[in-house]
Amino acid sequence: MTATTNHRLKTDFDVIIVGAGMAGITAAILLAGQKKKILLIEKKSFPFHRVCGEYVSNEVLAFLLSIGFDPVAYRASKIRKLRISTPSGKNIFSTLDLGGFGLSRYTFDHALVQLAIKNGSEVLTSTRVTDVTFKQNSFVVTTNSGMQITAALVIGSYGKRDVLDKKLNRRFINSHTGYLGVKYHVNTDYPVDEIGLDNFEGGYCGIVRIEKEMYNICYLYKRSQHRPFDSIASLEDSILFKNPVIRNIFRNSTFLSTHPEVINEISFVPKKLIENHIIMCGDSAGLIAPLCGNGMSMAIHSAKLLCELIASSEILGSSEITMEKRKLLEENYRKLWNTNFSNRLFWGRALQCIFGNTALTGLAIQLIHSIPPAERWLISQTHGKIIQP
Repeated sequence: MTATTNHRLKTDFDVIIVGAGMAGITAAILLAGQKKKILLIEKKSFPFHRVCGEYVSNEVLAFLLSIGFDPVAYRASKIRKLRISTPSGKNIFSTLDLGGFGLSRYTFDHALVQLAIKNGSEVLTSTRVTDVTFKQNSFVVTTNSGMQITAALVIGSYGKRDVLDKKLNRRFINSHTGYLGVKYHVNTDYPVDEIGLDNFEGGYCGIVRIEKEMYNICYLYKRSQHRPFDSIASLEDSILFKNPVIRNIFRNSTFLSTHPEVINEISFVPKKLIENHIIMCGDSAGLIAPLCGNGMSMAIHSAKLLCELIASSEILGSSEITMEKRKLLEENYRKLWNTNFSNRLFWGRALQCIFGNTALTGLAIQLIHSIPPAERWLISQTHGKIIQP
């Protein structure tokens, strides 16, 4: 390998982060805090809504407080209880040992972006990244306006699916999953400290209190040719409302917008963590089943792990980035990711196969609930340990 290939060329930024989801914003906060030159690029303009369950496990609470974010300041709810209903509407109740909080992504993401800017990160919004190329040991990021920006490292944190996935020819992007995600914000009469997971044929629906006395209702449904529908309303009326718990929640709620947030073709298959030396983080790296309620916690944790690796590798502090250093960083990230998340993703996918199956769900829920140690163990498998600041 020639010295020219190894040499760290002068770039516009140390790191460009593509996508300002929970992982991307966290990475921007931490890397800018390390006095690195960071650019965070987001295709939308803050604040905005996302399809998300908007429940965050307290495993990340101490870390969030350490970087200057306190959910209490934004009137986040405190969640301590879990309720699950079978497709027939039979409820079981449990406690959440760690607990969590409910906060809208509209509020949460916007507040974290302000922290990233305060730490020194540059943020470019209403800008779509159309291509990322790696050459001469650095990256060229191209935007929809034709602008080209260079960086030593690129982090992909653009969410569940994006035009970049097609550009990179990622394996999952061309497969038809049939998964549909729908989210509403409502006012309703529901316990303030409880998250509910209600099963129906082909999917499940969550409800949780967020800020300003609002509630998030979010559901995941797997489309089937045997259960056609011509609108979201007809899907809810013909499928979701067979569970009387869901029907009662919807009919006793005041919806705060005329249309829900919707996302199609959500994929839960394993993804490659590194694509052409782009380091994937958050949902771009791996998506946990929403019923596990820890997607945001995983995204935050994965960004923290990656930023600590970047700092300890000193890859951005040297005048020269060899391919050996780059590949070592990538391999160490793979190991850390698998150590921390592979088990959670496995159990999330396993539960995904059970929930929404009318025949299995009721039996599985009641069997697990009848053995409290097994119930607590299963909940723990989809949650991480408390992340230290």
